[in-house]
Amino acid sequence: MPEVHSIPSDAVVRLVRRHQDEVWRYVRYLGASAELADDLVQDAFLQVLRAPFVERSDKETAGWLRTVVRNAFVRSFRRPPFEQAELDAIESNWNTFATDDGGDESLRHLRACVDQLTGRVRDVVRWHYEERCSRSTIGERLGMGDDGVKSLLRRTRTGLRNCIERRRAEGA
Repeated sequence: MPEVHSIPSDAVVRLVRRHQDEVWRYVRYLGASAELADDLVQDAFLQVLRAPFVERSDKETAGWLRTVVRNAFVRSFRRPPFEQAELDAIESNWNTFATDDGGDESLRHLRACVDQLTGRVRDVVRWHYEERCSRSTIGERLGMGDDGVKSLLRRTRTGLRNCIERRRAEGA
């Protein structure tokens, strides 16, 4: 059994409270299921107890925890799902999304932008992302083909991205 280091429990609690949501969102961003993300994040915090750990700035600590879950996520596949260049691009995109708050501001903007959606665009977002319906199921509901649903989702994601960027620029 791995050695467990003596880290004050209140320090571990603070560390988990500060970084757990961001690390979980990051591994979901990589493509992990919610269940796998739960396991990987738990394992990352267990590594804090198993290995000598020195908490640094929030940014450095979050980066270390992301590296731990990213490596564990990659190891969860027989064949790595990403090449290193792709992982570097994902990390760069994450840093743009997460800024200094672990993604809280981006999620707040995203929720506000989604709340502005109406009609079939709102329906397609709800069915695809909340209910996890396939494109063919959504197409049946909307009377569209699979390619039409794919295009609608792509245009909607672009619109949401633009909305988030606009809200950031406005300081909303």
